Parts: sequence; structure tokens; C-alpha cells
Amino acid sequence: MSPPRAILSWSSGKDCAFALVEARRLGLADVVAVLTTTNEAFDRVAMHGTRNALLRAQSAALGLPVIEVPLPWPCSNEEYEARMAAAMEKVAALGVRHMVFGDLFLEDVRAYREAKLAPLGVEAIFPLWGRNTGDLAREMIAAGVDARLVTVDPRHLDASFAGRKFDAALLADLPDAVDPCGERGEFHTAVVAGPMFSAPIPVRNGEVVTRDGFVFADLIPEGDA
Repeated sequence: MSPPRAILSWSSGKDCAFALVEARRLGLADVVAVLTTTNEAFDRVAMHGTRNALLRAQSAALGLPVIEVPLPWPCSNEEYEARMAAAMEKVAALGVRHMVFGDLFLEDVRAYREAKLAPLGVEAIFPLWGRNTGDLAREMIAAGVDARLVTVDPRHLDASFAGRKFDAALLADLPDAVDPCGERGEFHTAVVAGPMFSAPIPVRNGEVVTRDGFVFADLIPEGDA
């Protein structure tokens, strides 16, 4: 039996990237596109702060189209839900009835996603759910996932971590209270290479800035200004 056609919730980071790897390996889904929320004001991926230019380079390396859901800034929860609902109705109209997520253990997040998808007849798939996040982080690194910390919450992690590579050295340096995958929002990443890509994405480091209480490390794809 063939796996169901699905779209992938794509944040630009390591968890969704590895969810794609595992969904394919386990035969859970045939991912045909990725869906990403973007910030209209800054031309970047929402939350992670990844440049849209890098998002599109990721889409090309994945060999999958990206469905962008632009959000205003600031964005109310009502506006977010309205725009996401409109995007998901378009997805459902394509005959896609499954959506893959890279969530790891936050029960409230999973319940929210399932509740929003149910009325559309779309089923959520969580390939990484419930795994030990320390083991999972090491598995990602061993698989060749190359990710950089592009957002850091300084309430939980020192600002000096912004821009660092997600590798064994970083895991060793993380405070005990920080989840190894940053699942509680301690940090977010952007992937530039790995088994899900056809080729690595050349990037250079840009500015590190503090905005809205978070530390952002800009990651600039080759050829972008």
C-alpha cells in the first residue's frame, strides 16, 4: 500500500527536516509540498527569522514546492488562524488529506494542530513524536543534518549561542535545563544541508540582532544581498 500524499509543516529548521527524512524512511507519507508561515513585514519565516531567500533555496534543494502563508506583523491569533485555515482549505482542495509535523513532545501543541485539521478532514502525522530528544539530536547530527541556531531565547540560553552550528559540541555546552532539540522554544534553527536536500546550500553569517526579546543570527544564502 502506498503512503498517503501529504504536505509538510516547514519552519526551515532541523525538526521538520528530519521529520521528512523519517516520514519517508518509515513509509508514513509521500510529501508533495511544504507549507511555511512568513512575516510580511520582514520578508522572513515567522518565528525562526530565516530569510525568505533561504526558504526558497531550501525548497529547491528539497525538490518540493513551498506554499507560503504570509502573516502581518504584529499578528493576532485570530488573523493567524484565519490565514492558516484559508491555506489549508487550498491544500485540502488538492486532494491532500495528511500533514506532517516535526513536533516532539508538547501535548498542547499536538492537540491544537489536530483540532484545527480535523474539520478539514486532514490527518496529522508526527514521525518524531515521543522520542528521547537527546538521542534524537544525536541521530540528526549523525545523519548529516547541518543546522545553525538562528533564534535564541536569552531567558533560557545565552545570546552567544546564536549563530552556532547544531553539533555535538553545542549539545555538550547546553545548560541542563535546555532541551537538546530546543523543543520548548529555547532556540530555533535553519538547515543548510542534510539527507533531505539534493545539495548543501552555501550560506554566510550575517548580523546578530536582538529584537522583540529574542536574539536572531542572520544566515545569508549565497547570492543574496
